[in-house]
Amino acid sequence: MRRQIAGWSIRWDDALAADARRRGWWLDTTIAEAAATLNLTEPDRIVVVDGGHRLTAAALFSDALRLADAMRARGLRPGDVVSFILPNWHEACVIYLAASIAGLVANPLVTGYRKSELAFMLADCNSRMIFIPAQYRGFDYVALFSELRREMAAPPEVVVVRGPAEPFLSYEALRDSGDPAAAFDPVDPDSVRMVLYTSGTTGRPKGVLHTHNTLNADVLQLHERWSCGPDTRFFVPSPVSHIGGSLYAFELPLLFRTTAVLLDIWDAEAAVEMIEREQCTHTAGATPFLQQILAAAQRRGTHLSSLQLFICGGASVPPSLIREATGWFASCVVTRVYGSTEVPTVTVGSVAPGDVMHAAQTDGEIGYAQVRIAGGDEGEIVVRAPQMLVGYLHPEDEAELFDAEGFFRTGDLGRLQDDRFLVISGRKKDIIIRHGENISPKEIEDVLVLHPDIADVAIVGLPSDRTGEMACAFIVPRSGTQVSLASLRDFLTARAVAKFKFPERVELRESLPRNPAGKILKHVLRAEFLASAQG
Repeated sequence: MRRQIAGWSIRWDDALAADARRRGWWLDTTIAEAAATLNLTEPDRIVVVDGGHRLTAAALFSDALRLADAMRARGLRPGDVVSFILPNWHEACVIYLAASIAGLVANPLVTGYRKSELAFMLADCNSRMIFIPAQYRGFDYVALFSELRREMAAPPEVVVVRGPAEPFLSYEALRDSGDPAAAFDPVDPDSVRMVLYTSGTTGRPKGVLHTHNTLNADVLQLHERWSCGPDTRFFVPSPVSHIGGSLYAFELPLLFRTTAVLLDIWDAEAAVEMIEREQCTHTAGATPFLQQILAAAQRRGTHLSSLQLFICGGASVPPSLIREATGWFASCVVTRVYGSTEVPTVTVGSVAPGDVMHAAQTDGEIGYAQVRIAGGDEGEIVVRAPQMLVGYLHPEDEAELFDAEGFFRTGDLGRLQDDRFLVISGRKKDIIIRHGENISPKEIEDVLVLHPDIADVAIVGLPSDRTGEMACAFIVPRSGTQVSLASLRDFLTARAVAKFKFPERVELRESLPRNPAGKILKHVLRAEFLASAQG
């Protein structure tokens, strides 16, 4: 069944919606309403820290009201898309809230996207306005969008944040043209709140649709399971263009009165200094964030005593890393979680203090989601949850991704442990079949990451005339070391790994390609190898 709201077609199930409301998972509110309440009750509360800039609830609400009024004055109407390709800056928080106030659909975009991706995505979602930095990390976005404006049939209006705006409009000029006392109409909490494009590890990116209520459900879960509340200072190095970063920076501070501490350019030493200075209590990020913060803290000799919870997900997380970080950050629970753009939080980690086994060996306890394992004890993970997407921008992209009961087929393989914990074993399309035997690359990667000479590793299936497929280990050696196939075999043998799972080839690299979420792009490695072999 589908439902039409403000010009958007979404998947809809009356029974599931009623259940989400009965359980209190759908709050039937918006962050616009929450911001209005916070402005009245705690106007001086600091909701966002951006370097030396501290944004109070009153300032955020006032700026967002003016910006929402200005966007309406320029012709944007409820259901229209407003995009932003911004770092973790406080202006992104204002834009997101303004979009909620005006009933617009927010479309965060990764700062690393360039002309081909942006031309596709902006046209695909019919974006009406986009906020860009003048420059970021040495890249000239004004020049890029000047090109896009000439080449796109219906380009969005461009607004420039932090820097010279010509030939476009500046953020300050647009914001200041609005009325801070403008009234705003209630927004249907079942309407589309966000269109966020998948990372696109393979194929064309798809626009994932979330409503106010689906995002509410996810944030409510974080509030309950991670103890996020008025005393929480959430360090946010994860890009706000990703689903996780957007929840921590945009939603939690308004719905549950947390403080978001933003870092715009990743630097592990700066991260450790900021966590200490701002006395951050919570943080979350992909594996490289945890690896590098741990190493920087060890170099600095600090155990980050204020930190209570470190959530790690978004890419394969070695159990050894969780154990080492738990041992170093003595006041902190370090745990793995599992989710996606489509279902942001499937598991909430293992947050019970002292339960290092589940934190390290599993991908966390199942939260609000219903999880099934298709095909037996181990198979594809299928999920149904109140925080689940309400479909893709193009309904045809949903073909074969939902079953008859509305469960979403994740494409990930896994199994349940102790009934309520989930263990991810790999991607359905990532399994290597060698001589008819299934090999999980993740299983081998989790062992090889412990090798003292390996800095990074990816096991990739390559075609083989002899065995059907062979396992190739793409390896980034640690500085000053060499890694050979023989040394890998010795290492795996010592750890009692079955021989049929051993890599049959080693390819050394200076780095491994990753998407913005930190996932290794195995299809790129495979394509590069095959092109080289043919050449």
